[in-house]
Amino acid sequence: MKIAVATEGQNVTEHFGHCESFMIYEVENGEIVKEEIVQNPGHKPGFLPNFLADRGVEVIISGGMGGRAIDLFNERNIEVIVGASGDARTAVVSYLKGELETTGSVCHEHKYHGECGE
Repeated sequence: MKIAVATEGQNVTEHFGHCESFMIYEVENGEIVKEEIVQNPGHKPGFLPNFLADRGVEVIISGGMGGRAIDLFNERNIEVIVGASGDARTAVVSYLKGELETTGSVCHEHKYHGECGE
């Protein structure tokens, strides 16, 4: 299983589409076995969900995300967890323990309003 976290440095970012990078964690038997940093190739409406899906990501964790991105992830059968914060690796460990659940926080109006393709 691959879990991606939208990050700024080592922390979960507040806004998925404008993150600095994605930490992609490969998980086997409930344990992180590999960690990779992938730079955000740029915020283009509809692009990032497919970009991550094509890398084999099955779960995306972020602080917030627009409704269109959530819909695109759902279409690719990728679980979306929003409302996360803090250290990216800690968020993944919490998810694996069943302790991290989505808040359902969908970005409608934020500092990037109008740039998300909503």
